[in-house]
Amino acid sequence: MSVSKYAVGEGPYGVAVAGGEVWTTLVQAGRVATASGRTFDLDAAQSRPSVIVDGPDDAVWFTRNGDDRIGRIGYDGVVSAVELAGAPYGLCVGPDDALWCTLMSADAIGRVTVDGEVSTYPIGTAGAFPAMITSYGGELWFTLNQGNAIGRMNLDGEVTTYPLPTESAGPVGISAGPDAVWFVEILTDRAGRITADGKVEEFPLPAGSKPHAVAATDDGGCWITLWAAGSLVQLDAEGNVIEQVAFGDGSEPHGLALDQAAVWVALENGSLVQVEG
Repeated sequence: MSVSKYAVGEGPYGVAVAGGEVWTTLVQAGRVATASGRTFDLDAAQSRPSVIVDGPDDAVWFTRNGDDRIGRIGYDGVVSAVELAGAPYGLCVGPDDALWCTLMSADAIGRVTVDGEVSTYPIGTAGAFPAMITSYGGELWFTLNQGNAIGRMNLDGEVTTYPLPTESAGPVGISAGPDAVWFVEILTDRAGRITADGKVEEFPLPAGSKPHAVAATDDGGCWITLWAAGSLVQLDAEGNVIEQVAFGDGSEPHGLALDQAAVWVALENGSLVQVEG
């Protein structure tokens, strides 16, 4: 595996491949940057831009966890934002081409259209701390970090909850694959997979690694960042670790995204990393 690093600024966190660029949120600096060297100031140092995705409208969208907004940067460089209270964090494009996000402090899921229309839907579990979110099978799936469960919501806001078999697992990252949804358990060093009928399987990861984000692959496997271990691992469709890439102590890998030829990882110590195999 070959590894290339691109210095992008303070605190890279989320990653998206969009519009011919690789984008990252700089959570500590209140900015968004690209691997090619473009930087976008959000005029709010404490905005804490976090998860970023390619939108349906020639733009990237991202959560601003520090000031209750969903940000947007067009491929043309125009920056804007929509207010959405509740500490937005996880973000995905839903089956309806709207932006769906978790609202950590509100125990709710938010929806923002590309025209700026905002709706919120309660998840029905107090103190569950919804984290990451993904779209799968025409619905929204999300991790409940303090609820120790995976949530599922249809477009009408109806929620189903699937408790995890391991107690105090701390699920965070989640990503839809071709036939199941992958997630990671940061407190118990496991990856998990849940099918549409609610069947959950768990797979061990290196002890003390604290998995954070996951990106599913077309072959049924996934890539996972190991925050505490400073590395990236690849799992096959059976949950076996088949590849590990080390970035070094203190690198703090968080978000990741896939393109056709590489895996891109945000290292909070200041770099975007391109991994090609």
